[in-house]
Amino acid sequence: MKWIRNKMEPEFTAELVLRAYTAGIFPMGHDDGIIRWYSPDPRCIIPLDEFHTSKRLARTIRQGKFALKVNADFEKIMRLCAERESTWITDEIVRVYCELHKHGFAHSVEAYLDGQIAGGLYGVSIGGAFMGESMFHIATDASKVCLAYLVERMKERGFILLDSQYVTDHLSTFNAIQISRQEYLERLRDALTLKCVFD
Repeated sequence: MKWIRNKMEPEFTAELVLRAYTAGIFPMGHDDGIIRWYSPDPRCIIPLDEFHTSKRLARTIRQGKFALKVNADFEKIMRLCAERESTWITDEIVRVYCELHKHGFAHSVEAYLDGQIAGGLYGVSIGGAFMGESMFHIATDASKVCLAYLVERMKERGFILLDSQYVTDHLSTFNAIQISRQEYLERLRDALTLKCVFD
């Protein structure tokens, strides 16, 4: 399901985006300059206790190949996530999510190799929920290591919901599952009662 913003709707702001997330809705930019709002059914999530790490990825993590940081260069991570042939991460999206980051709601996990950004991801945390938005890699496995780090950080800090929005073959390798919109909203409601701190 999607909603299209029109001239009668409020300006696209960080406050509006937060309200949407708490209702199970998220925005995506499009080439025509329009922000569209989505609440898919089914919805993809990654159950934290069932997160799957392949043997190869587990070995890469143990080797400590990448230096991991949180929120060191949020806007750059967004910009790098947007560097693809077709992207929903428009300049307007970047502007608003950087504002969310400034106010402590949007976060990045970053992997560095020899001092250079090798991969990363970003998303929005509210209560005990983290809404994953996008990820990228320059070096092999860098984004996967970031995702594994994200899951461990969430578990350590009491988060209970990792929203991945839409299922992909890539996410399925980590045991991502699809649930109904109704079940998602119930899980989201429970997560929003928590007071978890991401950074």
